[in-house]
Amino acid sequence: FSSSAGGKLVILVMRADGTGTTRLTDRPGPDLAPSWSPDGQHIVFETNRDGNGEIYVMDADGANQVRLTDHRSPDRRPVWSPEGSLIAFESERDGNTELYVTKPDGTGITRLTTNVVADYGLAWSPDGSLIAFSSGGDIQVVRPDGTDLRRVTSGPASDEFPAWSPDGGRLV
Repeated sequence: FSSSAGGKLVILVMRADGTGTTRLTDRPGPDLAPSWSPDGQHIVFETNRDGNGEIYVMDADGANQVRLTDHRSPDRRPVWSPEGSLIAFESERDGNTELYVTKPDGTGITRLTTNVVADYGLAWSPDGSLIAFSSGGDIQVVRPDGTDLRRVTSGPASDEFPAWSPDGGRLV
């Protein structure tokens, strides 16, 4: 989780009972939006320690912090795929906020969406076959290769921040 320590956001880890808190990052930041790899060995996160929002990955103990993205526009809110082969994130690198995926080593960055409005709030389906997200007040889904983009809600309300049921059959 991210927490303000000494006036800057850092990433910490602790046991689920609230004990054993350990600081993992201590760089000019902020460091935020951490996401565990499915095997628990790595953590991907967002930081602006290089002057712009970028995606970094580190070992679960905070060692070996490596920059995955390098772009003049902010890259934000990374999330590991359930099987660990991809990391999805939001970026403004093509004019407005769109969804992208990259391999865990930072290669193969692929743009998934091309909507004229911001795409954000992504959530992987439990089997990794779809990514749900908010776009223009509706929920949409797309495959991690950018195909089969479709809107799943439509109406006057603003639908945001989807999450999948554990069996992948429903969205909340």
